[in-house]
Amino acid sequence: MASPGKKSFPLRIDPALWAEIERLAAQELRSANAQVEYMLRQSLQQRGLARSKPAAQSRQADVADSSDDLDRADKKF
Repeated sequence: MASPGKKSFPLRIDPALWAEIERLAAQELRSANAQVEYMLRQSLQQRGLARSKPAAQSRQADVADSSDDLDRADKKF
């Protein structure tokens, strides 16, 4: 089952290429699907076409940055 908010689609891929993706995913402790997504995102970043973080991580980072700012403001007083 697909994760909420994610687009699912069938992919035709060479079995040897898929085996390499699975091998790499296992080395990096990811699922094969997460590895494909990671590699696509990395490729887009190299081309300057994508944000550096997925939207969910960006939101989490924004919240963390906001709490850091509040901590710094508390220390000033």
